[in-house]
Amino acid sequence: MADELRELSIEEIQQKEKNLRQELFNLRFQQATHQLENIMRIRAVRRSIARAKTVLAERAFDSEI
Repeated sequence: MADELRELSIEEIQQKEKNLRQELFNLRFQQATHQLENIMRIRAVRRSIARAKTVLAERAFDSEI
């Protein structure tokens, strides 16, 4: 997943992070209403968001140097 993110542009990574955050919101809403079947999906999405943020931070660090 991280390798795939590194191949994307900054704008694409930001869009992917935005989509993941929206998905996480929806999953939490489903969990609150007891409609969520796979609760491990929340963990996976949170980790994907962290990966996207890490790649963005790497890019920001590389551009400063």
